Amino acid sequence: MTHPDTSPIQTWHAHIYFDAATRDVAWQFREQIATRFGDTLQLGRFHEKPVGPHPKWSYQLAFERAQFADIVEWLTLNHGALDVFLHPNTGDPLRDHRDAAVWIGHSHELVLDNFMA
Repeated sequence: MTHPDTSPIQTWHAHIYFDAATRDVAWQFREQIATRFGDTLQLGRFHEKPVGPHPKWSYQLAFERAQFADIVEWLTLNHGALDVFLHPNTGDPLRDHRDAAVWIGHSHELVLDNFMA
């Protein structure tokens, strides 16, 4: 199924993945993101445990469609050894996380059980 109209995409989320070994690097990266993008995105909590469908520790970046290119291009060139999970928010969380996701770095298997209930 193709979607010629992208208007169902309301916003975007990027999740920065890390673990105990990369915690400090992830925090420094978060600070760089905050400095670089300020109020053009919303920084989520710094989770030092898996939360929701995310199999690793993470924090979320929430941003509008208009910021997509600037933020994603910067993440692509600056993520270092951290992995980034990116998905749209269309109102269909299973599809958004499973079928419409983009990875920067390595991909990880998500825990999608809650979306399928």
